[in-house]
Amino acid sequence: MLDYKNPHLVVETSKLKAGKITWKSPSNLAIIKYWGKHGQQLPNNPSISFTLEKAFTEMALEYYAKPKSYDDPISLEFFFETIPNEKFREKICSFLEGVTEFFPFLKQLHFIIHSYNSFPHSSGIASSASSMSALAMCLCSLEHLLFGTLENETDFLKKASFISRLGSGSASRSVYPIMAAWGKSGEIEGSSDLFAVPFEDQIHDVFKTFHDDILIVSKGEKSVSSRAGHALMDGNIYAANRYQQARQRLNLLLTALHSGDLELFGNITENEALTLHALMMTSNPSYLLMRPNTIKLIELVRRFRKETNLPLFFSLDAGPNLHLLYPHNSAEKIQEFIKSELLVFCENGEFISDNVGNGPIQL
Repeated sequence: MLDYKNPHLVVETSKLKAGKITWKSPSNLAIIKYWGKHGQQLPNNPSISFTLEKAFTEMALEYYAKPKSYDDPISLEFFFETIPNEKFREKICSFLEGVTEFFPFLKQLHFIIHSYNSFPHSSGIASSASSMSALAMCLCSLEHLLFGTLENETDFLKKASFISRLGSGSASRSVYPIMAAWGKSGEIEGSSDLFAVPFEDQIHDVFKTFHDDILIVSKGEKSVSSRAGHALMDGNIYAANRYQQARQRLNLLLTALHSGDLELFGNITENEALTLHALMMTSNPSYLLMRPNTIKLIELVRRFRKETNLPLFFSLDAGPNLHLLYPHNSAEKIQEFIKSELLVFCENGEFISDNVGNGPIQL
């Protein structure tokens, strides 16, 4: 049984020098979606995702010794894109309080966090995945700096994934490059509900340079948060069948990822995206995060693929913005199509030209 509780991780504050740790951590795009959870951030089905590169959170964690009481609550100032943000501060304080059993030294320190996203917050790109993984990487780095623990990279990333999960389930996958899987599955060696595992070495080379262009249909904050959406799965009459379906699709996807079967990959990817939004529409209360231009873009992508036979596929996270997935060797013609025919349906013509990436970077 994995147990990161360690009451010995306390510091001698009189000798502690102030410092700063900064990590840049990416968002990720789930191909098999995680939607529905139980217990303490545990998934109801396994998921697998591409790690992105240009959609990221950069987080700087400054730390100072507190003058006294170890039993005081978490002491934190939080700035989002240079502006104090009380809503985010409260969320991060709650998270830090919840992980003090793994990092007892947190109550001994005062923190100032500056966080920045390279993409619109709360618009359906996984901002919690990038932000909570960035924070977890900072915390694990701080533990290593103060106590000399987590020297082994595998141990470091495993704990970072475990801690990330407690803040955002999908964040557990963002700590690994290229591709990661989260959730216990008999098909994936070492897989666990407690942390994600790297999957880069088990996929065909064609997927390691995949593009993911994110079409920004709307930058507005979505009407229902992902946290609330997960909770609504508890009463969804399709939930049990969905969890079985996700496991079946994962088995098929693993075949496609190993062999490089783009058609099978695309079919599963698109069906998973639409299933995610169907689950939202069949929740009680129901809700709809896609926008008219989301539907229009899907129709145009399907028409283009039929006419050109090029491997261009779409996906969606919990929001209206469309992810376009395609291999690098087809990039030139597909990017021409995106710029000439699709950007007109994006808010202010905006999109993020992204690709599969190499995971978090300490700055």
